[in-house]
Amino acid sequence: MMFATWLDTNSWLLEIAGQRLLVDPWLVGPLVFGNQEWLFKGERPRPLPAIGAVDLILLSQGLEDHAHPPTLKSLDKSIPVVGSASAAKVAQNLGYTEVTALAPGETFVLKDLVEIKAVPGFPMGPTVLENGYVLRDRTSGHALFYEPHGYNQPVLKEEAPVDVVITPVMDLALPLVGPVIRGQKTALQLAEWLQPQIILPTADAGEVQYQGLLLSLLKVIGSATTMQAALDQRGLKTQVLQLPVGSRTELPLSPRPTPVTR
Repeated sequence: MMFATWLDTNSWLLEIAGQRLLVDPWLVGPLVFGNQEWLFKGERPRPLPAIGAVDLILLSQGLEDHAHPPTLKSLDKSIPVVGSASAAKVAQNLGYTEVTALAPGETFVLKDLVEIKAVPGFPMGPTVLENGYVLRDRTSGHALFYEPHGYNQPVLKEEAPVDVVITPVMDLALPLVGPVIRGQKTALQLAEWLQPQIILPTADAGEVQYQGLLLSLLKVIGSATTMQAALDQRGLKTQVLQLPVGSRTELPLSPRPTPVTR
């Protein structure tokens, strides 16, 4: 069994092989980049339900919307952290005692139950590459892929099949810059590469409220509904499953013939 709880935007609580993984958590306080509230600020209209005990924190990037400093300060520093190089540095600076930085291609195994493999993710610049992750349940063979910006490289095809994909399904674009989040084409591409049973949309706002200059410049293109229509048109047997914020959901997965151990 695999459970997912969407904590809004890019934050997830995943339960795989009985292990609870907190992914890119933003749980408390506002979301601000570089203390520039006039540029961008996100706030939650209501507190999230208590998330309970966590076995691992998984961070894809070192920016505030993935390695959110107020949230990481509020959590138990003895929880193991796995992240990209930049994210691991944030966790170490905040006092976490068990931090593992993964480069693309490297793996970490949690209690011999969940294998976490880093794959190339969002390029922050010419020399900084953030992470996506393939998580494999060693007991059932089910696998999940997570990358929050829609930047995926063909090497990911080697991980197929993957049962659950957490990815943007819409584009978020800035004038003169283009998409900073790519979902329309890349979600379809992922469905063809990985043959997932389920796509869980990420990077969208469920209940979070945003304000600031940047918000007036951003353009949203696409939706979960249009993505499902595009998948159906291509004959892809993938379900786009939108989860309500804070609701623990068992993912309806067909069993794998044999467990996969890599």
